Amino acid sequence: MSTLVICLSLAMIGGLLMSRIAKKLNLPAVTAYLVAGLILGPYCLGALHIPGFGFNTLEQVETFSIVSQVAMAFIAFTIGNEFRLSQLKHMGKQAIVVGILQAVVTTIVVDIVLIVLHLAFPSVISLPSAIVLGAIASATAPAATLMVIKQYKAEGPLTSLLMLVVAIDDAVGLVLFAVSMGIANAIEMGSISVTGMVVEPLLEIVLSLGLGSIMGLLLNYVEIFFHSRSKRMTISVAFVMLTAGISMMQFEIGGIHCGFSLLLTCMMLGTVFCNICETSEELMNRVDGWTVPLNLLFFVLSGAELDLQILSDPMVLLIGVLYIAARSCGKYFGAYSSCTMTKCSKKITKNLGITLFPQAGVALGMSLTAASLSDGAIVRNVVLFSVLVYELVGPALTKRSLLAAGEIKVEGKTSARSMNQPKPPISLKG
Repeated sequence: MSTLVICLSLAMIGGLLMSRIAKKLNLPAVTAYLVAGLILGPYCLGALHIPGFGFNTLEQVETFSIVSQVAMAFIAFTIGNEFRLSQLKHMGKQAIVVGILQAVVTTIVVDIVLIVLHLAFPSVISLPSAIVLGAIASATAPAATLMVIKQYKAEGPLTSLLMLVVAIDDAVGLVLFAVSMGIANAIEMGSISVTGMVVEPLLEIVLSLGLGSIMGLLLNYVEIFFHSRSKRMTISVAFVMLTAGISMMQFEIGGIHCGFSLLLTCMMLGTVFCNICETSEELMNRVDGWTVPLNLLFFVLSGAELDLQILSDPMVLLIGVLYIAARSCGKYFGAYSSCTMTKCSKKITKNLGITLFPQAGVALGMSLTAASLSDGAIVRNVVLFSVLVYELVGPALTKRSLLAAGEIKVEGKTSARSMNQPKPPISLKG
């Protein structure tokens, strides 16, 4: 137990120290946390096998998975706060069209590239794996994007649309992945499962939205019984964790697998709560302050679990490079064309696609499901490689796009230490 506590504390300290270096290089803090995780991970300092000094194995990193799951719940809860009715009336139609089309276009582009690779070199990648990778490509990581927005206090139409699109992207990705897995299994086994392709993914979305709505209503009701700010913040934190715990449950009804999406459930919790609670904005700000150390740990752990061994496999590198190139083109041109179609401003049209590049947790979860394919290992390794690249480069690209759109204000250096210095007493003498 003492080793685990020391390990977590060093992870937080390492992430903070690395963020000072990142600031000198004008890089987002998210990148610093990921690099700190890599350094403390099993392929760098962790390889020394000094108890408490870094993460010795990938299995040890996985023991902290509960931290990552809870952090993702709070990230989703915060994103749900963006779905205010006033915001949806203003750009809800644009967000839905862009969110769906950019995901579909990305899947089509990646599918075409990888299917052509399969036809040219059948031994490199199978057709089912090529199809599944196309669906996985649609997923966008909300965590890195949200952290960049928070760090630089980005604000404007691009930022607002980005938050909505990232949230919609998760639901679209679930459907695309389920359909692609159904097609892939049909190719390998010669049978099509309508339940797996249509019923289960749609049921997962409905159950997630339903659970999130119920928990949002309950949170608003319970908040009434508490008046102090600290207690109301505590009950909000408790409800997010409770919702996350329930959303991890799985069960079967009549042979149909039923489950929840943690991201969708907690997003819906935040959406319902922010639209019916009059003091939701103040509470959200307080919850955000509480989750800062948690988010830091989430990204350090994400960096530590990046598997550097995949860099030694030339086939993974080949498919990975093609996958990243095709996915980047799909995201950019999918967002560009859909923004043009919905008559978004030029700044949004030119910059939105780049902000959708980051990819992490959702894609990794999909790749675990894809492991059931005959060459599912290649899918897992390609996604790991893309996550390694996107997580290190994506936050900086997001920052650059928000700067280009004029939604990040250039701020001077400030110090909490100097700001909190005691002020000299005010003289009452004339």
